[in-house]
Amino acid sequence: MSSPLNGMNGLQISNDKPTDPINYGKLGDSSAYILNNTSYRPKIAIICGSGLGGLGDLVKNPDVFPYSAIPHFPVSTVTGHAGRILMGVLEGVEVLVMQGRFHAYEGYKLWQTALPIRVMKLVGIEFLMVTNAAGGINKTFGVGDVMVLNDHINLPGFACEHPLRGLNDSRFGNRFFPCNNVYSKEAREIAFKVGEEFGMSEYMREGVYSMTGGPNYETDAEVRLLRQWGVDAVGMSTIPETLVAHHCGIKVFACSLITNKCGEETNHEEVVTIAMSRGEDMKKFMAKMVNEVSNKLIKTG
Repeated sequence: MSSPLNGMNGLQISNDKPTDPINYGKLGDSSAYILNNTSYRPKIAIICGSGLGGLGDLVKNPDVFPYSAIPHFPVSTVTGHAGRILMGVLEGVEVLVMQGRFHAYEGYKLWQTALPIRVMKLVGIEFLMVTNAAGGINKTFGVGDVMVLNDHINLPGFACEHPLRGLNDSRFGNRFFPCNNVYSKEAREIAFKVGEEFGMSEYMREGVYSMTGGPNYETDAEVRLLRQWGVDAVGMSTIPETLVAHHCGIKVFACSLITNKCGEETNHEEVVTIAMSRGEDMKKFMAKMVNEVSNKLIKTG
């Protein structure tokens, strides 16, 4: 009689192959739903972080897609995240705007937090612009500063918690891929010129972002460690999205609004309040970035 247990020490060995967590067919359903219900065909997408969803107010004649209506799409559960996609026109440029993102601390796996990026790829997005609210690790940063990301440290990735863990679909990108230049140098240069134009230079910074899982804010020991590692700002998002975008050939620009100084007590309400207080500046800044990136970095024809 055969035994269901085999292998050394009676361990059961499964012959089942791992399944693809980001199924190409399901993503096709999601993108088709969006494309079939709008005439817009944007090449630029924006993800709005905590308290920064007001950028959507500037989008003209938008077609609105609640996350709950899009097939196979996650749903945002965080205060300050509207939970919808807008397809419309910003500064004369067609855009896709995500008002609200997904986080691991909500119970989502990292591949789910980045699922919208592959939907964007199938919709036709070529350039992704990401905003987030972050805590300042760099002691020279102040509350209300804007940090342009020039690199990141993917802390969850050290433990193989990665949005691309599992089978690779070569229709999106190669199994192994370099990450030397995730954040577009050209877009960073444009950002500082736009910031100077809008009188933001005195509070614009550049630096390294890192992600922790949340939902708690960092302990004092964690802040000291991150500072020693050269991290300038820390948050609970962004890296899964920018990694997946980079993997599938979407260029990336990202910036953090520094909403608190790490090592000082804070709460989500404070973070959202600070983000909203800088909201008008950020809306103008991101709108101008869309126009400049479209004119200078997006291929036409």
